Amino acid sequence: MPDRLHQLWRRLRKNRLAVAGGALLALFLLIAAAAPWIAPRDPLAQDLYGRLSPPSAKNWFGTDDFGRDILSRVLHGSRVSLRVGVAAVAIALVVGTAVGLTAGYWGGLLDNVLMRLMDLMLAFPSILLAIVVVAVLGPSLNNAMLAVGIVSIPQYARLVRASVLSIREQDYVTAARALGARDARIILTAILPNCVAPLTVQATLGMAGAILDAAGLSFLGLGAQPPTPEWGAMLSGGRDFILSAPWVLTFPGLAILLTVLAFNLLGDGLRDALDPKG
Repeated sequence: MPDRLHQLWRRLRKNRLAVAGGALLALFLLIAAAAPWIAPRDPLAQDLYGRLSPPSAKNWFGTDDFGRDILSRVLHGSRVSLRVGVAAVAIALVVGTAVGLTAGYWGGLLDNVLMRLMDLMLAFPSILLAIVVVAVLGPSLNNAMLAVGIVSIPQYARLVRASVLSIREQDYVTAARALGARDARIILTAILPNCVAPLTVQATLGMAGAILDAAGLSFLGLGAQPPTPEWGAMLSGGRDFILSAPWVLTFPGLAILLTVLAFNLLGDGLRDALDPKG
């Protein structure tokens, strides 16, 4: 395993864009972890006398319509947005992997039923399906996480199923079955480890989509609720000031752009590094 990781790192570092994306992502993770200590002010503290102040030495990113420091809110918002992305991807990864393993390994009627259900979910735009889920459960940050996770399940399910269909016919799987190994043991020791590489790439790229979808829900008022410092909610709160105070939208928008870019660059690099034909 250490040799494989070393080889992966050696191939990954040749991709400068992937390294740049990983460094940018590491910076955001560091900011998220240290936000309570590096934020200059309380992200919820209001100063109505200083509302909509432009960027200055006192407030580097300016203030919003309630006089709250935008820099502090962007720093704390990194914790919220990254947590939403991780939680949503974790839900989709666990459920999607279970569905894909079940459908791919046993096949038959069970495969047809599960895959048609996945196809039905894929027939709707992800953000529209997420809106429906949140509308049923009620607007909140936790429900937004759940909704984004649910709509992402088919991507992981189909990916795992495709891997299982090719792996289950390999000689080592046939040998394990002939030696009397139980299905659960075959799945966990012979099949699932071979799905890790594509799942890693999909999860990395999926983080970008999850953060975008969660920001979109918050922008529509269905995700994080005021005064939570979440980037999508900050964009929603500042849309009335796009001309008079553009900094209210600019900095949270840049935070979303850079975070999504970092995940996409790293995901593309991992895909190339893990490609056995590369």
